Amino acid sequence: MARSLAAGGGLGTRRMNAIKRALIYIIVTLLAAVILVPFFWMLSTALQQEGDIFAWPPQWIPDPPQWRNFAEAWTAMPFNRYLGNTIFVVVLGITAELASATIVAYGFARFRFPGSDLIFLILLATMMLPFHVTLIPTFLIWQHFGLVGEFDPLVLRAWTAWGPFYIFLLRQFFLTIPRELDDAAEIDGANTLQTFFLIMLPQIRPALLAVAIFAFRGYWNDFLGPLIYLTDMKLYTMNVGMYFFMGGVNEAPQWNYLMAMSIIIALPVVLLFFVAQRYFIEGITFTGLKD
Repeated sequence: MARSLAAGGGLGTRRMNAIKRALIYIIVTLLAAVILVPFFWMLSTALQQEGDIFAWPPQWIPDPPQWRNFAEAWTAMPFNRYLGNTIFVVVLGITAELASATIVAYGFARFRFPGSDLIFLILLATMMLPFHVTLIPTFLIWQHFGLVGEFDPLVLRAWTAWGPFYIFLLRQFFLTIPRELDDAAEIDGANTLQTFFLIMLPQIRPALLAVAIFAFRGYWNDFLGPLIYLTDMKLYTMNVGMYFFMGGVNEAPQWNYLMAMSIIIALPVVLLFFVAQRYFIEGITFTGLKD
């Protein structure tokens, strides 16, 4: 009889777990559907003729889909040039972010010097400063050096380790690496640079990829920086080009073309996340395991 009760209790527990799992899946599916509705509407609008966009009731599935809207929207402005400019800024920006943030984070994690903790706290405190507070002083600095109108203000700032969040994330990863690895490398004759490049960097690969994803998203989606510092239309990035493509503040946009270009601009970020989501999640999950 005891065995029957135990078997019945185990069966009841499995049923409860299955019901809980099913409820979780249902809730997650409903939330995902709510979140994906705007994206589906954007795609639907991009594939419609201009006269069908405001039809009532709404036509969710275009009939027939206007795939040529993507090509016509792309050729309406020099988006080939804008894409090249954006890729140039993104590649240089990511390289600078990874190089500067990694070096600074390694210094905070492995080297102790007077005031290091205070400097690190001040660095983290800068995260509370809104971007708009430093906007005018930063512009005046670049203007003083005569670099307004060039790509330099968008890229050179990254070499100053201006991303405190990236430094914090990488520092926490470095702290999880046992110092015995440093000692072993030193015994084997490795200098500081060899230890950094050959021992440390491979250990923090998930964090580096997470930082690269964050940096890519930031530079790819940056609108205010290029709008302020780029004065030549030939140097515009995709987002600034989109602003003038939609008519700025003076003209009503062609919504089907605008949605088509919005999908094109959003697609790289979405694809990058799905390709590298494992490393992205690892980079966030393991941050802060050691203080």
